[in-house]
Amino acid sequence: MRIVVAMSGGVDSSVAAALLAEQGHDVIGLSMQLYDQSEGQTAFGSCCSIDDLHDARRVAAAIDIPHYVLNFERQFDEQVVSNFVREYTAGRTPLPCAHCNSDLKFATLLDRARGFGADAVATGHYARVRPVRLAGDDDAPSGQARRRYVLERAVDPSKDQSYFLFSLTQDQLARAVFPVGDRPKEAVRAYARRRRLPVADKPDSQEICFIPDHDYARFVERHSDNAPREGAIVDESGRVLARHDGIHRFTVGQRKGLGIATQPVVSRGLHAVNSGTPLYVLALRPAERQVVVGPKSSLERTTLTASGVNWLVDEPTGPIRAAAQIRHRHQAAPAAIRSLGKGRAEVAFDAPQIAITPGQAVVFYDGDMVIGGGWIDN
Repeated sequence: MRIVVAMSGGVDSSVAAALLAEQGHDVIGLSMQLYDQSEGQTAFGSCCSIDDLHDARRVAAAIDIPHYVLNFERQFDEQVVSNFVREYTAGRTPLPCAHCNSDLKFATLLDRARGFGADAVATGHYARVRPVRLAGDDDAPSGQARRRYVLERAVDPSKDQSYFLFSLTQDQLARAVFPVGDRPKEAVRAYARRRRLPVADKPDSQEICFIPDHDYARFVERHSDNAPREGAIVDESGRVLARHDGIHRFTVGQRKGLGIATQPVVSRGLHAVNSGTPLYVLALRPAERQVVVGPKSSLERTTLTASGVNWLVDEPTGPIRAAAQIRHRHQAAPAAIRSLGKGRAEVAFDAPQIAITPGQAVVFYDGDMVIGGGWIDN
């Protein structure tokens, strides 16, 4: 089978390419140039820099496969960066990796792969995909049975990335290959060392690739058409506690950087004193330019609604039980999930969850299987 591998220059995608080549597949390495690198800046973030493109090419040479660099600057800016800026200025906390995976790697890259005559696209994601026969088709001939593709968590729970892949369509899953999803991270590095891949001990990327200095606020300010404006930090009753330089500098659940550490209370005298209760961001109100803060207990919520919901199983006609995960590093929690139609869903958790954040993804699991997910609205 001819397979295109999205090579980022990291150890995971490099091992993915090496494994497929070793298995006898006709492998082509493709790397994506995602932003302008003509001004001599090589460390744009923590992945996809010009140095990473060179690393990908070195790996391709080491395992003897062809390698090409594709310019996706326009698509990346339109589908990922612009969304990132819009979300922050709207008082939401974006998840650019999920948009990059579905809107770029498994959409645009699939189209390019067809141009190479490839049947599938592989990445270094820690996840698994497998085909299953639909119920009622057990007696159908193998070539005629309908199939659905199931997305599952990786074998290594500490590296699982299925959360970022919830929006993949059945067509995309049918052509997706995740060669490292069935092995722990240390086994991946051990394989890279055994094959003497030049990136065997390269550190993992941790931050958003297009933020050069991890200063999200300054990036948003430079790229926003509507400059973020200052406003008030208020408590739950609406009392002004401090001023801020823009809601894009805050996210729900944040404690540091508020400019006020603990809850002030009015004493019997004329001066406010601190109660000693730590403050957290509870909500962002972009229309009023307000950041609402309060105690940690006020972050607890039991329900949320989501939009842009993608079901990887048949859309349920009534409430279903599943585990819902509200952040990448969050433990999935038992919940009742109800489809509201038109790409919307409501999630009611059995126990309160801390810092449910608009703009992040909520992903639904049945055991290790992803059954759907969407974008948190409120």
